[in-house]
Amino acid sequence: MVNISSAGTFQLGDRTVKRLGYGAMQLAGPGVFGPPKDRAQAIDVLRAAIEAGVDHIDTSDFYGPHITNQIIRDALHPYPDGLTIVTKVSARRGPNAEWLPAMSREELRSAVHDNLRNLGLEVIDAVNFRSMLDIYGPAEGSIEEQVTVLAELQQQGLIRHIGLSNVTARQVTDSRKICDIVCVQNMYNIANRTDDAMIDMLADEGIAYVPFFPLGGFSPLQSATLNEVAARLRATPMQVALAWLLQRSPNILLIPGTSSVAHLQENLAAAELQLSPEVVAELDRIAAAV
Repeated sequence: MVNISSAGTFQLGDRTVKRLGYGAMQLAGPGVFGPPKDRAQAIDVLRAAIEAGVDHIDTSDFYGPHITNQIIRDALHPYPDGLTIVTKVSARRGPNAEWLPAMSREELRSAVHDNLRNLGLEVIDAVNFRSMLDIYGPAEGSIEEQVTVLAELQQQGLIRHIGLSNVTARQVTDSRKICDIVCVQNMYNIANRTDDAMIDMLADEGIAYVPFFPLGGFSPLQSATLNEVAARLRATPMQVALAWLLQRSPNILLIPGTSSVAHLQENLAAAELQLSPEVVAELDRIAAAV
């Protein structure tokens, strides 16, 4: 059995979580829309993650929509002590699986209550506001109103902690004037290093950084260097990409997702993969070549 504790822990608000968690997005159907082909398998993956020691699950009620959270509830409720569930709000799905902004006060309040109901919770450990000013990446603009809504729900006892997703460094700084921010979740990987300075700033402040799409996500990373390094280390490209992220900064928390138990075990094995300084330097050059 893989020991994911070897990757260490980090604070997510007042919770201490292992740095290798699980992202539930792939538990929904194709395109993160509709039910999975095999619901029983989705439940098996979640239970296997908990058995392996995962104590941080990332999800959202707009995965499905609703379906992923309902699967999490059916698989794990009543939730084990120490499990931290993080969700996100601000989007909705159109009839053709479109990702649409849902950032009004009422939409955000409704989304939090939907997450509570579908997860079977009275309070959510952490809610990330995902900026939809540009659905494809961070874009400057005020998110003060939206973060204030979440801060109000936090004061009402429905949310323990607040995070941000798809945001710029300026938006993080502005949001911290409204409430404590415990994590930032943006796209970041070996080839996409836009957030390097932000990661270092957050590390200095004790704030977690949660990268998504370690291999590029919907536009998979094509890298001969990564493949060659993985082959030399007798590892998969995903394992190498995850190990690189773990060594990039101690405040990075990983949430790789999968709908396969075997793939889950492969991903978690990245906790025990140590990259030499020479290998890290080789992988660092991938970003310069993109």
